[in-house]
Amino acid sequence: MYGPLKIFSGRAHASLTEEICARVGLEPGRVTLYSFSDGENYVQIDENVRGADVFVIQPTCPPVNDHLMELLIMLDAFKRSSASRVTAVLPYYGYARQDRKDKPRVPITSKLVADLITKAGADRVLTLDLHASQIQGFFNIPVDHLFAAPVIVGHLRTLGLEDVTIVSPDAGGVERARAYAKRLGASLAIIDKRRVAANQTEVMNIIGEVEGRNVFIVDDIIDTAGTLIHSAEALMAKGAKSISASCTHAVLSGPAIDRINKSQLQMVLATNSMPTADKELDCPKLKTLSIGELLAEAIKRIHNEDSVSSLFEM
Repeated sequence: MYGPLKIFSGRAHASLTEEICARVGLEPGRVTLYSFSDGENYVQIDENVRGADVFVIQPTCPPVNDHLMELLIMLDAFKRSSASRVTAVLPYYGYARQDRKDKPRVPITSKLVADLITKAGADRVLTLDLHASQIQGFFNIPVDHLFAAPVIVGHLRTLGLEDVTIVSPDAGGVERARAYAKRLGASLAIIDKRRVAANQTEVMNIIGEVEGRNVFIVDDIIDTAGTLIHSAEALMAKGAKSISASCTHAVLSGPAIDRINKSQLQMVLATNSMPTADKELDCPKLKTLSIGELLAEAIKRIHNEDSVSSLFEM
C-alpha cells in the first residue's frame, strides 16, 4: 500500500484538476509554477510528498512543448522529493499521431515522449483515448488507457435521435465507431479517405447507408477540422438528414472553429480533456462533456489497488 493520495496540477488544465479533486474529496496539492523571462519553467512543491502516492494531471495540449516540458520537470521534482509512486495523468497525449515510421527518415515521436515521461520519473501513466492503442506498448511502465465513449454515448442517448448512423471518418477509427454503434443500436458507415498532405485529406468513398439518416461522425481528435468538414460535405452529398460529430480531444487549431461555424454540422461534442471554455464562446456548435468523474474514479481505484478493468470498456 502506498502513502496518502495527493493530486497535483500543472498549468495546462487546472480546472479539470479541481473537478477531479472535488470528486475524490481532496484539495489540489500545493505547487509553485512559473516561467522565467526566457521561457524556462520553474517548479517547487510546496508541501511534503515523502512516501505519498502522487498523481500529476497535465494534458499536453497547446502549447504542447511548454506543457510537456513542465510535466517532465514536475515528475522529476516529485521523484527527487521521495514520493513513493508518481502517476502521470495525461487526458490528452500530445505527439500521439506520430506513432510509426510511415515515411523515410522520420521519427516515432510518440515513443520518444513515452521515453521522456518514464525517464523523468513516472511510475505509471493514466491516459484517455490514445490516437493509436499500441502507444501503450511504447511504455515500460503500467499504462491505464481509458475511453471517453461511455461519457459521449451517455449524452447521445439523452438526445433521443432516431435513424442514427455512426460514421468513422477513416479506416483507423472503425473500432471506435463500431463500439458507439453497438451501444446505441445504430448502423455503421465508414469513409474511405486519402491524405494528400499534412492536415489535408480527400474523401474518396462512403461505405454504408447514410441517405435520410441522422449521421454522427466519431473521431478521437479534431485539429484543424479539415477532415471533419470534408467528411460532412461528402455525407450531405449522399443525402444525410442531419450531421453532427464528436471527438475526445478538441484541439481546434488554426481555422477549425471558423470552419465548423460555417459548416452544415448541427453539433460537435467534445470532452474537457483539454480546456475548451474559450472555444465554446467562439463556437456555438461546440458542447463540452466532462471526463472528471471518469478520471476521478480511475485515480481512486489505482490508489486503492482496486481493479480498473471495467473503466477500460469502450
